[in-house]
Amino acid sequence: MIKPYLTKTPPIIQKIYKNYRWCFATDKKEIYLTFDDGPTPKITEWTLDILERYNAKATFFCIGKNVVAHPEIYQRILKEGHQVGNHTHNHKNGLKTDLKTYIANFLKAEKQLNNKAKLFRPPYGKIKRKQALKIKSLGYKIIMWDVLSADFDTTITKEKCLENVLQNTTKGSIIVFHDSVKAFKKLEYTLPKVLDYYSKKGYCFKAIP
Repeated sequence: MIKPYLTKTPPIIQKIYKNYRWCFATDKKEIYLTFDDGPTPKITEWTLDILERYNAKATFFCIGKNVVAHPEIYQRILKEGHQVGNHTHNHKNGLKTDLKTYIANFLKAEKQLNNKAKLFRPPYGKIKRKQALKIKSLGYKIIMWDVLSADFDTTITKEKCLENVLQNTTKGSIIVFHDSVKAFKKLEYTLPKVLDYYSKKGYCFKAIP
């Protein structure tokens, strides 16, 4: 069965949708870890502990309703020097949502986030052109990725999740993980190994500016 996603975003897609950020062009050993769907009790906190161990910074694309439910975890993300971005208030699929509803949900999340960097990642990576144009007109950068860990996929093993990252990451890659209940078993296995592997190769882990 063919998976309904790509673990490595092809250059042609990045070129077609060049108004979105897929990765960073750099010769430096830098990687951009991102985490979607939190903050989630215990899981986001575990993630922050692991990042701190490796002196790594990351970007957390937060769901607004989760920020409302767990403000103390959200504040810890900020306090520890990580970046945050908007992931809508209710994890809206742009392709299944009309423009007015989608933007209202985006703005509802924004009220909770105080998202100074003005970063946005559409849930599922799915967004209509008019939705994207409206969000960009408000001064936001739409952040996608070039490496998908697929930690959300219940049909793959934790070893395959790790392989997805190690085989596809290059300098300047933006990698997607999820600090969610569904993804945690794979995240728990994969993230420390990714941090250890690339740290030993001289890479640093940066937040998206």
